[in-house]
Amino acid sequence: MHDYIIVGGGIIGASTAWQLKKKYPNKRILLLEKEHEFAQHQTGHNSGVIHAGVYYPPKSLKAEFCKQGAIDTLDFCHRHGIKVENCGKLIVATSKIELERMQALFERCQQNDIDVELLDQNQLTLLEPMIHGLGALHVKTTSIVDYQEVTLGMIKDYIELGGEIGLSTQVIAGQEFEHEIELTCTHAGQTMQLNTRYLITCSGLMADRLTAMLGIKTDFQIVPYRGEYYRLDTKHNQIVKHLIYPVPDPDLPFLGVHLTKMIDGSVTVGPNAVQGWKREGYSKLNFSARDTIQMLKFKGFWRVTRRHCKTGLKELFNSWWKPAYLKQVQKYCPSLTVEDLKPYPAGIRAQAVLQDGTLVHDFLFAESTRSLHVCNAPSPAATSAIPIGAHICQKVADKFAPNS
Repeated sequence: MHDYIIVGGGIIGASTAWQLKKKYPNKRILLLEKEHEFAQHQTGHNSGVIHAGVYYPPKSLKAEFCKQGAIDTLDFCHRHGIKVENCGKLIVATSKIELERMQALFERCQQNDIDVELLDQNQLTLLEPMIHGLGALHVKTTSIVDYQEVTLGMIKDYIELGGEIGLSTQVIAGQEFEHEIELTCTHAGQTMQLNTRYLITCSGLMADRLTAMLGIKTDFQIVPYRGEYYRLDTKHNQIVKHLIYPVPDPDLPFLGVHLTKMIDGSVTVGPNAVQGWKREGYSKLNFSARDTIQMLKFKGFWRVTRRHCKTGLKELFNSWWKPAYLKQVQKYCPSLTVEDLKPYPAGIRAQAVLQDGTLVHDFLFAESTRSLHVCNAPSPAATSAIPIGAHICQKVADKFAPNS
């Protein structure tokens, strides 16, 4: 019998397990991951950016978590010898409407107490000669890192504290009783039972299925969106000194196609946002009948698709027609050509969507008597992983500790 079982070995699950073990060193805690290694899904398929918190409403959980998360992540990396580069970010405006949106972002940065500078066209050119725009926001505290390495550092600390792990272990059924939860899992082709007093799930793309498995009624479903990337030809590894982002459309949850310096020295282009037909399908033609049928039966999918139909069709076209994808980058970096775009792994965004078609932009939790489920941990979840983990631990303490 375990005191706590945590399902999901991405950075949120790792952060939660590590901090929970620090909080309760004498409790028996088990972290389960269905893959053979940790951080194989959203954590291992992102841009590696430590965000400053530019885009989020002042005093919101997202803004507070991101700002504190950047501090905590840098501290964690420095203590563990994990490579970090503070390269800064430029959010580049290329039209009059983007200049207006950029001004609003500048004011939001000031409200969130973020170190930012408003640049005119000449100042932008001096900083980044290959980047064209009418102006830019210079966000000085943005950094880059390898989040898989950060996750493994958390796992290492967790194990050293006495935490248990179970890789290649998939939860296929669960039942909650008065004093415990029983999980049915598969491991190495065998079925086994695990019992725990309390369950925490940080299962990302499978979040809705874990809640449904325990009979918890919710108003959301995970709808996958593929984020496709390219890597620039190595001759362009020095094309920019900063991360280069477009000014985002405030009506959409995605930040647009950007140029990202990676911690390995390469530069990536992306991501876009196209409809996925398999929750863990990272190639263009991946398809899952189960995932697709479940999505098509969900009213929220049709409502959100109808609401963003024009954008979705444009993203789909850009996905299949590389010159159209390139145009999104050429508006601020016109020197790039189609031949410069090399293959790079895609990512999948686990977007929680409500029955009415609303995209969930904030954190979403579900609970039962003996379980707590992270149903939506929106971007920048990787940056915010340490304060998110601490928040989950506090929710666990408030909910479970009196009976534990």
